[in-house]
Amino acid sequence: MKPRAIVFDLFGDHLRYHGGEARLQALGELLEVFGIGESTTRVVLARMRREGWFETRREGRETVYALTDRSWELLDEGRTRIFDRQHEPWDGQWRMVIYGAAERDRADRDRLRRTLAWLGFGPLAPATWVSPHPRLDEVTRAVASSPATKVDLLTCRSAGRTADREMAARCWDLAGLGADYAAFVDRLAALPSPGELAELPGAQALRLRIELVSAYRTFPFRDPDLPGELLPEGWPGRRAHELFVAAHDALSGPADRYVTDVLTRQTP
Repeated sequence: MKPRAIVFDLFGDHLRYHGGEARLQALGELLEVFGIGESTTRVVLARMRREGWFETRREGRETVYALTDRSWELLDEGRTRIFDRQHEPWDGQWRMVIYGAAERDRADRDRLRRTLAWLGFGPLAPATWVSPHPRLDEVTRAVASSPATKVDLLTCRSAGRTADREMAARCWDLAGLGADYAAFVDRLAALPSPGELAELPGAQALRLRIELVSAYRTFPFRDPDLPGELLPEGWPGRRAHELFVAAHDALSGPADRYVTDVLTRQTP
């Protein structure tokens, strides 16, 4: 895990519930749990402040790092994507985005592709992306700042369920994603029971909790959260999510007590 990612995960999983801020000394003590030294902590936090992720203020001889509005927005969006999964029945309709951009507008085009992937769209053809989710309004908002990129937004149906599954297999690497989910399920199944996880020492619980978040949060960037009607038989993604949430919740108590203790001890 990179120090920068650990900082985001610490704020996203714990420090946001303590006002979204912490003293530099407290952050240094928390990052020591992950083997990150004081000098590295100072460099990483200073860089993230320059990039606009933190605001700082002085309290006596201490520097306090506080989340900016941009950081709150990122953490809120990431938390929703990680923990909220699609459970509504599919209406059988595809949402289609057909876009066009001049070669000189490649940056806008690449930005649109990243946005579409984040929203759960997959490439059916080079300039045609589809999703089973009703998110065309979000696409409209995303392209509003890129007038050079022209898009057509459609809602349509395929010839039937067999065609739907074939389209899903073409748009997303479900075989590769399923194999990675299965490996993650094996890792989670090897953990102690939730009751045992809840009894771990605080620093150990914090480290394990952040490690699990770091490992799992890569999946929402790859997983379009397809309805069950479009998934292969025996899809392990739902099981991975259930086991992850159970372990994450079990570790919450000891991990947050440890974080609270560090913050309290570092407060004059």
